[in-house]
Amino acid sequence: MKIYLLKRLLQIIPTLLGITFITFLIIQLAPGSPAVLKLQMSAQGQMSDRTISQQIIEETKKLYGLDKPLPIQYLLWVKRVFTFDFGTSYKDHRKVWDKIAERLPITIQLNLISIFLVYLIAIPCGIYSATRPGTVADRLLTLFFFFLYSLPSFWVAVLLIMLFGGGDFWDVLPVYGISSIGAEDWPFFPWLTDRIWHLVLPITCLTYAGFAYLSRLTRANMLEVIREDYIRTARAKGLSERLVIFKHAFRNALLPIVTLLAFLLPAMFGGSVIIESIFSIPGMGQLGFEAVLSRDYPVIMAITTISALLTLAGLLLSDVLYAVLDPRIKLE
Repeated sequence: MKIYLLKRLLQIIPTLLGITFITFLIIQLAPGSPAVLKLQMSAQGQMSDRTISQQIIEETKKLYGLDKPLPIQYLLWVKRVFTFDFGTSYKDHRKVWDKIAERLPITIQLNLISIFLVYLIAIPCGIYSATRPGTVADRLLTLFFFFLYSLPSFWVAVLLIMLFGGGDFWDVLPVYGISSIGAEDWPFFPWLTDRIWHLVLPITCLTYAGFAYLSRLTRANMLEVIREDYIRTARAKGLSERLVIFKHAFRNALLPIVTLLAFLLPAMFGGSVIIESIFSIPGMGQLGFEAVLSRDYPVIMAITTISALLTLAGLLLSDVLYAVLDPRIKLE
């Protein structure tokens, strides 16, 4: 186990370098330049002398280090990252770490609640369907979850705003931000109530599609496991059906579900661009979207690097959990 973990940790370094290098090349090849966008923002739509404009662009490139060859730029960036410094934002000259620290708690809060609700509802529904295959309840659950899975999140968000956010029907739920203005000065329980009230619609949009995928995955895995010989042996020994399902079958059915851990960690960090934009939530998804629009290379590279690192850590954690859940799997 120790040798395997050491090998996997050593493999993370070249893999991460490869991901960041490809990302660096892609954002450099994208149309637009931070220097040109900065000039356009400072000019505010007014025409200026072409010579002066070109001089400003060159000075801005020199300020950001964009006048150097691409390999040199990448090596300088890697050098800063190894000292845990992602540089400053091109957009507002703030430290990238400060911007991430400001947005990350909001995104983690949204994703933790949504992931908890998805697992809390989907796994019991999947087990229930697997233990009653072909029944009316199983078919209704399958139809309902696939109906939810087919609904686009942006369409559901707009529909919920129209229904509950003061559109054409009721005005009972807030549709902007995660708290009311001045809520940070309120006592704890009024603040908590206001925060929960603001999170109802965004979390609904983040969770409903996960019900279908995870419940159907759980159902398929459980159906495959409960047909195995060792499950029939456990029933033949006289064990209760509850013990057979939850102790013997469900543990082995968890293996494919554990694979999702590789994607949960980066999802918790990256956030949801669509939902955060619709509900004006200042999270990581909105930060990444704004960084792409403004060609804010340091912020884009920071988000990509941390997301890639979390993905690799999730894959490693999934492999370790495989061995914990199933003793037949030997990592060596």
